[in-house]
Amino acid sequence: MTTAAAWRGRDTTLAAWAVRDEQTRGRVHAESGHPYRSPFQRDRDRIIHCRAFRRLMHKTQVFVAGEGDHFRTRLTHTMEVAQIARTVAACLRLNQDLTEAICLGHDLGHPPFGHAGQTALNRCMAEHGGFEHNLQALRIVDKLEHRYAGFPGLNLCWETREGLLKRCSRRQARTLGDLGERFIRRRQPSLEAQLANVADEIAYNHHDLDDGLRSGLLEPGELMAVRLFRECHEEAAGGFPRADGGALVSEAIRGMIDRVVSDLIETTSANLKEAMPGDADAVRGWPKPLVGLSDPVDERHRELARFLTERLYHHPRMQQEYARGGAVVDALFHYYMSHPDEMPGRHSRGRERGAEARARAVADYIAGMTDRYASRRCRAVQS
Repeated sequence: MTTAAAWRGRDTTLAAWAVRDEQTRGRVHAESGHPYRSPFQRDRDRIIHCRAFRRLMHKTQVFVAGEGDHFRTRLTHTMEVAQIARTVAACLRLNQDLTEAICLGHDLGHPPFGHAGQTALNRCMAEHGGFEHNLQALRIVDKLEHRYAGFPGLNLCWETREGLLKRCSRRQARTLGDLGERFIRRRQPSLEAQLANVADEIAYNHHDLDDGLRSGLLEPGELMAVRLFRECHEEAAGGFPRADGGALVSEAIRGMIDRVVSDLIETTSANLKEAMPGDADAVRGWPKPLVGLSDPVDERHRELARFLTERLYHHPRMQQEYARGGAVVDALFHYYMSHPDEMPGRHSRGRERGAEARARAVADYIAGMTDRYASRRCRAVQS
């Protein structure tokens, strides 16, 4: 096998319904192939090396970045999503490189201060098309990153870009060409994209639980009302009768992740054996996603999500943090709408092209900020 074709040999290990490297729909801007890396390996590497990826280190997951050294940030969340998804992809014989690229890029568009920042920015952009972090991730990889002389953005493969869009309104989809077609026609994304979506939910449910306990906002005793935690805690107590309470909680959370991920592998494998889609295109025409959990585990997982919403995300302390973050985003948006010339040059270029172009440029600038930079800029413009 020649060096130039070496990576193609790995495709023989893929299932029939996986996305194959050589069948990619390609890039917006034509490029020559690479002798040592597949197209999706190159996508993964481009995401890892871009500035938006590095900024995730200082963006909020649940607890404001910098509040504690052990809380997840948007970057560590992204890495945990990629780890879970790559493990499952290997077991299901899906394209691991495509799966990993989607996972690593899925949160590139998140603004500072987590979902509070997104809610505030969407509210500010209500009259200008709104703001949604999945669409913003696509803007980043298509237009906003500046690393290459030959094209704007990262020029990722179509399949990777498709996977970044977890949700999209039909109105917005009509502006995306063939990338938005599946939202208009109610079709499915690739199995690799479906897997990235589920891995994201598994990761944030369990590590938000872990961080909530670490923060003291959640207590182990109240978690006994959550069946998945209670069942795994009982298993841990039976297996380690001399372990202290903290170790048992850690074992329980580890057991929860293992149970849900194992169920994801087994259920998806059964779904695929029953459906037997002939190839990746056949997956797209399926009536519903083929990657998912069994009904009993899905019910438990949803119960966990409801618990976190009620007891952690709506906790008074968290609501105060969210309010502060949202206020920063709101103040910055209105300031830069009135002072667009104070943004960096590449963002301020839209100031003469009308209110909508200006608003989008302001949203691009704010969405790219880290928590600490946004706070610093807010203090500066209000001084």
